[in-house]
Amino acid sequence: MAGIVVGIDGSDHSEEALVWAVKHAALEHAPLTVLTVHEVAVSAWTGNPIIYAEDKPAEEKAQHAAQEAVDKVIGDLGVRPDSVTVRAISGRPAQALVEASHDADLLVVGSRGAGGFANLLTGSVTSQVVSHAACPVVVIRH
Repeated sequence: MAGIVVGIDGSDHSEEALVWAVKHAALEHAPLTVLTVHEVAVSAWTGNPIIYAEDKPAEEKAQHAAQEAVDKVIGDLGVRPDSVTVRAISGRPAQALVEASHDADLLVVGSRGAGGFANLLTGSVTSQVVSHAACPVVVIRH
């Protein structure tokens, strides 16, 4: 996943992160990977995601929604990065983004996600990503 990775979750904040990432990837002629994560339960013992076959339809739905968001942003902006890959996985969002950062040149996230407490400056996933990413992180504020 070398290039730019942007995490999206359907929130307004992640849409703004996607817009920024598409513009930046096009400007830099960098490949763009759009990553969305279907959140699943974690093991109380290991902290690892517990993924069942029943999670596959939700993952596919997330993939479809992410692809639609990408198509809309690219259509609205009229710019397209040289390469765009849309990935959906099941797991823990912060963990997935941190893992993706190991192969990325830049990671882009919104300051807040779809859940949680609206009054916080940054969401829990964003805070974890900023603290643990292996590459530079751009946090897009709403």
